[in-house]
Amino acid sequence: MKIFHSIKSAVLRTMNLWKGGLIIWISSFLLVSLLAMPIKGAMNSGFGKSMITEKLVDGLNFEVFADMGTAFKTIMSFFSVGLFMIVLVGFILNAFFTGGVFNRLKGSSGKFSAGEFFSASAKNFWSFLIISLIISLIILVLAFFVIGIPLAIVGQSDNSPEGVLFRTGIIVISIYFLLLTILLLVADYARAFQVTMDKNLCFKAIGFGFSQTFNTFLSSLPLMIILLLVQLSFGWLVLKILPGMRPANGSGVFYMFLLSQMLFFLKIMLKIWRYGSVTSLMEINTLRDNTSEISSESDF
Repeated sequence: MKIFHSIKSAVLRTMNLWKGGLIIWISSFLLVSLLAMPIKGAMNSGFGKSMITEKLVDGLNFEVFADMGTAFKTIMSFFSVGLFMIVLVGFILNAFFTGGVFNRLKGSSGKFSAGEFFSASAKNFWSFLIISLIISLIILVLAFFVIGIPLAIVGQSDNSPEGVLFRTGIIVISIYFLLLTILLLVADYARAFQVTMDKNLCFKAIGFGFSQTFNTFLSSLPLMIILLLVQLSFGWLVLKILPGMRPANGSGVFYMFLLSQMLFFLKIMLKIWRYGSVTSLMEINTLRDNTSEISSESDF
């Protein structure tokens, strides 16, 4: 019951936060444009403006890029440096905006205020950045030990039965998905707790995230699994739709661009929905704990 109540409550909170999602989308769009514009210019010089769509109408053709000569090196140079900057700046922006998102999702909020959103983002920035860094490092280390090492050992064994690498991959990826689910719960609980504090207490928030996750494991884990499956299903749907589109002219490219941006905005809102669900569940469990404490004290 708590799970479905949390999901329902998060839907309403997310709908009230669509302007915040729009701010995140605009910022992400501007960030990606910093990479897209130089690459577009390099492709225009390599292909010719009128030839890009025609050469790529049937999909990605690596022979086309190989024939570009020095222009291909320019594109790859822009892409590698730009991609690194996008990942770095995107990570920082995510830590910044999630502060405003979680602050907006807590409790019953009134009318959305951009000033309040940015103020909360700035107030919680350093705590959220440290929480994201620590959890991300743990996730990467776990990926190395849980997935990388077992697959490397099995792959290098000459006496392994046929298909054992595939079965091992399924097992370790399943284990990793479970651990990843737990760590995402820890991160979300930590951030939901941090926005209730007047000071930046990131390490205390992480400690609360771990305790809250394991103290409410039977309700928290199924909730996060449901949310992640919805997000993964949406991602799979996007991968089925966009690669299958073959724009044959400028209008087709424009409509494909609009569709991709709409899907990206929905992805942002799904993530906010996840944050809202975890926040709602935390509030339900906290209220239950406080009620139990009051009831116990009244017995004396």
